[in-house]
Amino acid sequence: MFLTLEVIEESLKRLKNIHPFFGMTFLVCKVNNLPVGKMTSFSINNLETEFLRKYFKPSEKSEKFYQVFISSRPKERWLNSDYASSSLQSFRTRGDLAKPFIHERKTSLWGWKENYVGILNDYLKKEKRKIPAFYLAVWLYRERKFKSTATTENIVEIFSEEFKLTEEDKKLFDLSVPKNLASLLSDEKITWSKLKVITGTPENEPEESGVLEYLKINGVGPARELVFEPAERLNMLAGDNGLGKSFILDCAWWALTGNWAGVPAYPRDWAEEPTISFKVAGKSKTNQNLTARYDRKSFGEDKWKLEQKRPVLPGLSIYVRVDGSFAIFDPARRESNSSFNQNSTPDTLVFTKEQIKNGYDEEVSGRKQSLINGLIHDWVTWQFSPDQAAFNRLKTVLERLSPPSVGDLGKLKPGNPMRIAGDSRLIPTIEHPYGTIPIVHASAGVQRIITLAYLLGWAWQEHQINSENIKKEPERKIVILIDEIESHLHPQWQRSILPALLLVGEDLSKELSLQLIIATHSPLVTGSAAPYFDYEADKLFHIDLVDTDLFGKEAKIQEVDYVNYGRVGSWLMSDIYELEQDQTMLEAEQAIEKALKLQRQENPNKEKIKEVSADLFKYLSDLDTFIPRWIAFATKHGVEL
Repeated sequence: MFLTLEVIEESLKRLKNIHPFFGMTFLVCKVNNLPVGKMTSFSINNLETEFLRKYFKPSEKSEKFYQVFISSRPKERWLNSDYASSSLQSFRTRGDLAKPFIHERKTSLWGWKENYVGILNDYLKKEKRKIPAFYLAVWLYRERKFKSTATTENIVEIFSEEFKLTEEDKKLFDLSVPKNLASLLSDEKITWSKLKVITGTPENEPEESGVLEYLKINGVGPARELVFEPAERLNMLAGDNGLGKSFILDCAWWALTGNWAGVPAYPRDWAEEPTISFKVAGKSKTNQNLTARYDRKSFGEDKWKLEQKRPVLPGLSIYVRVDGSFAIFDPARRESNSSFNQNSTPDTLVFTKEQIKNGYDEEVSGRKQSLINGLIHDWVTWQFSPDQAAFNRLKTVLERLSPPSVGDLGKLKPGNPMRIAGDSRLIPTIEHPYGTIPIVHASAGVQRIITLAYLLGWAWQEHQINSENIKKEPERKIVILIDEIESHLHPQWQRSILPALLLVGEDLSKELSLQLIIATHSPLVTGSAAPYFDYEADKLFHIDLVDTDLFGKEAKIQEVDYVNYGRVGSWLMSDIYELEQDQTMLEAEQAIEKALKLQRQENPNKEKIKEVSADLFKYLSDLDTFIPRWIAFATKHGVEL
């Protein structure tokens, strides 16, 4: 059992009027047995710094300490790492709090005076307060595990014993304990991700769980300026080939993570000052836009130079690229691991299709280290593992992303692994109505979705492990970018894949929220969003080629109103896809549609058959394969044509 956030928050209120000397220097001297009445060599600066790192450094990502005691700047409670050798040293060498010590200047010789308790007690009497032992212990023991039977009295007893408080020392403390606490202990340890809600974060620690809120590109790509302001949930990018959908996804990935998944963006020759400005918004929503400038003179791999540090990092992020490769950014991994893929920039893993399938190793200090075991290895391992959590997650995501019933294709269900010729490994299989096939023999569309399901499950599992390694809560945000989401998919599958992805976050964790940015050429994909489109959280963007007065034709990205055009033909002729269709073809399609409706009726009206026949013969020749079938239908129902 662990102390609750409520009692920790209360301890901060009770300690804010206590001098830091009593919660830091005094305890350091007691726990390290500073002698009374004589001096000894005592590295007090080092011992204080060690003590501060143990009890007052709640964030592993920052070197700053959190000040829980009285402060001359109560709104700026984060202390620099030299606090022991500056402020604490000043307290114990000058003023009233230097009086209890025996100390020889400019040496490391320290000791307590015989009457040190009396001196400190007089100081506290002037301040009209004592040190609240219980609440000081709560702060120091906020991550300690207690027995379920532990009481407030037990906590004070542990504190007194561990810090070697004598009966005289106890005169400095208020040893009373609260009697009616609403909650003292819970099953869950209060980690930094929860504690920072009440303490805030140090300036040098980037906030996490951000999503892309703004992207502006100048002097790079198919236009002099492109501005993309995505929504917090679903974003669809439509437009003709070559107008920059993939380019925007690449720049969005860089803005989120600080790394290029492929070749870095290169500015246009005429651009005098190419820039990429962006904003990754976290919970605080207070950070400003950042700007990176292209340094043509730099010899580094990445010539895009940010003007300041990133105040916000994204949550777990995945980029599904059109060539079948994947990029993965895990904010927990960047803290828990010291070695990275040599083929990617430090904070991002980039895997090709083959590496995802078969695994990828790198050599570190002469030793091979696996970055990913690969789909084939992990699938079989998960399938036969006593702990079925990973395999169950894979099955759930596979079923979620499965196609609707199309011919012989059904839900993507794992079968028993099998051997195939020329391969010594067990190969995962998928069960189809016509039989069980190894995944390496599956169609391109099935393989793409299987890979996506595996990478989603793998990335989430790795994130959970990395988070546990650094003692933090897993992310609650996941950002997914997908280029040409419809690639290799049957039209019916194209209509189901986007709604499935909107729900896949729940399959990984019930507490996950998703930002999805996709590029598509498919009206089936854009149309499939209609039942799920949230006008406050989703956006549709169109990239078009427009005429400019000064520079001729340039690409322009615009947010457009999402309109449910209904049938795919209407989507194709909308402003999004701009497919021109002459009136004759449209009327012919309408005539055929009316004819098909009549054919489905048990007792069709004869006059209606004649009326539709006139339209059909107007638009279709007698050589059209539909006409002979229509004549047979009319004859069957007693209509001569």
